Amino acid sequence: MRIGITGATGMIGQAFGQLAERENHEVVAYSRRTVKSGTSNQTWISTAEHPLPEAKLDALVHLAGENLLGLWTQAKCERIWKSRVELTQKIVAQLKTWAPENRPRVLLSASGVGYYGDRGDSVLDESSSRGTGFLADLCEQWEAAASEAASLGIRIVHLRTGVVLSRGGGAFPLMRRAFACGVGGRFGSGKQWMSWIHEQDQVGLILWAIQNESVTGPLNLCAPGVVTNADFTRQLAAKLRRPAFMHVPSLALRLLMPGMGQEMLLASQRAVPNSALRSGYSFAHPTLESALAALI
Repeated sequence: MRIGITGATGMIGQAFGQLAERENHEVVAYSRRTVKSGTSNQTWISTAEHPLPEAKLDALVHLAGENLLGLWTQAKCERIWKSRVELTQKIVAQLKTWAPENRPRVLLSASGVGYYGDRGDSVLDESSSRGTGFLADLCEQWEAAASEAASLGIRIVHLRTGVVLSRGGGAFPLMRRAFACGVGGRFGSGKQWMSWIHEQDQVGLILWAIQNESVTGPLNLCAPGVVTNADFTRQLAAKLRRPAFMHVPSLALRLLMPGMGQEMLLASQRAVPNSALRSGYSFAHPTLESALAALI
């Protein structure tokens, strides 16, 4: 297959591109950045002038977006919104101008478990309702923008991703350094649920969803072994053989990291990958113990 990737220079974009090439698929990488020439099975296309220059594709994986990490100032939130909702709207509009024979058969568009909001101990699968908050609003509009491509006869998959554990970037290297220095610890009460996924399963699920035409609509990209923040803290500290006595109070997170502290660090999302499990996907790392053993 010929698979297009937006956000191809990001952590997940790079990892997915490498997996697709290993599986003998041709990769068309869309990026605003100047990049080095790829392999013979990889084509790079600049999006500096147009959000999605036309190229004959079998599938399009849309991963581009502003990094959520950082202080959520008004300007930051506007960049997050524009880089997700408005960019996806532009990409779908661009697809409508493509020749029908060049359009991808499936569009897999990034989203997040933030769709569910802060839901305490409730078990959340793909049929669960949306929650409240900035991330819930963002994901709803993000998914709605991608769904417009269905009018072109394109199958739509919304990739509701949890915390991706990877050596190559994201939150895990930061957490590992903090715990290795003995300053790791739980956030708030630690009772909030953390939906996580190992990078190997993140990219594996994306490719699996491309290849399985029965997969459509929301798809929770998270491991079956969801844990609380306190349990994550305990297991990571034990694997690194370091203490984890630090505790960041909820009030401090809300004051020091408004928005992000509340919605990403304190919100509880007990999301489970029911669609993937029902459809037969086999997780390489279904438990946190397995994932940490592979990462450390």
